Amino acid sequence: MGKVVVTEFLSLDGVMEDPGGAEGFRHGGWSFKFNDPEGMKFKLDETLEAQALVLGRVTYEGFAKAWPGMTDGVGFADKMNSMPKYVASTTLTSLDWTNSHLLKGDAVQAVRKLRDELDGVILIAGSRSLAATLKDADLVDEWRLMVHPIVLGSGKRLFEDAEDAKTLKLADTKVLESGTLILTYRRADA
Repeated sequence: MGKVVVTEFLSLDGVMEDPGGAEGFRHGGWSFKFNDPEGMKFKLDETLEAQALVLGRVTYEGFAKAWPGMTDGVGFADKMNSMPKYVASTTLTSLDWTNSHLLKGDAVQAVRKLRDELDGVILIAGSRSLAATLKDADLVDEWRLMVHPIVLGSGKRLFEDAEDAKTLKLADTKVLESGTLILTYRRADA
C-alpha cells in the first residue's frame, strides 16, 4: 500500500498561496526570500522518493506550464517531467504534460485506489482544495510543511476550510539557516 504525503510551502500565518510567484497573488514569490540549500535538498529528496504526483487542476495547470521546458542538472526537473502525474479535475478533459492522467470520478475514491495499488510515496503538492478533501476523508498519511518566517496577512490558507479537528503526531523537525522550519507530521494513529 502506498503512502499519501501532502507537501506544502507555508507562511507563518498558514498562507500557501503562490509561493512561486506565477499566479498573480500580490505577495506571490514569497518563498524565494528564503533560499536554503538544505531546504532545496529536502525538496529534491522528496521528489526523487515519490512514485507518483497527484495534483488539483490549478496546481497542475501551473506546473504543466512551467516544468516541461526545465532542466536543472540534479534530476529534479527530469523526475517532475517523467513521473506519473494524476490530476483531480471536473473541468479538464485532456492533459498535455508527459505521463499525466486524469482521475475519473470522485477524487477521494481515485486517490484511495492509487494508494491501494502503489507501494511508494504518492505526493500531493500545492492543490489546497484537494489536500483538504483528502484530509477530511482521512487519506493523508503524512504532512511535510516548510513553514517560512514571514507573515503575509492575506491569501489562501491550507486549513482555512477544515471541517473537523484532526490531531497529528510530530515525526520530525528541521530548522534551516533562514529560520524556515520543515515540520513532518503523521497520522496520530500511525
